[in-house]
Amino acid sequence: MTTARLEADGQSDGIEKPSATAREVKALAHPLRLRILRLCGVQELTNKQLADRLGQDPGTMLYHVRQLLSTGFLEAAEVRAGSSGALEKPYRSTGRSWNLDTALSDAGPDGPLAPVEAFREELTEAGPDALASLSRFVLHLSAEDAEDLITRVDAVLSEYADSDRQRSDQPAYGGIFVLHRTPE
Repeated sequence: MTTARLEADGQSDGIEKPSATAREVKALAHPLRLRILRLCGVQELTNKQLADRLGQDPGTMLYHVRQLLSTGFLEAAEVRAGSSGALEKPYRSTGRSWNLDTALSDAGPDGPLAPVEAFREELTEAGPDALASLSRFVLHLSAEDAEDLITRVDAVLSEYADSDRQRSDQPAYGGIFVLHRTPE
């Protein structure tokens, strides 16, 4: 069985996560939904704000927001008055993340690449000057070595994620760690 760790919005609480259901895996297997979770993990946003920010029409956005609401990855925040005085219904990420014991490929052919595609879109939007670090590598690893590397990187990332709220006044950085077998 292959285990893949997927952080829905960069939030972690340092405890073991339950396995995602097939419905939850499917909800997380779309790059737009992952971008919604990341944005709503930083601040509460309305459907219109999300649509404007992500270049989508409000109807499309509402469909994806509802998918995330129905699986518990998003929740409605308190209704507020907008800049024009109209009432707005914002959403926020619930901070849930999962240790997946089912392959993201179970969600369809694009499932495994959804986090990579979401990251690519976010990096493109941020621009080339936003890149703080890039490491591209090829390593020869046994299965045990690969698992050890994943565990060690995960521990470092979890340490920062667990204490992230203490640094909420600092600039936000996004990232992704992907380890894959080469086609050779």
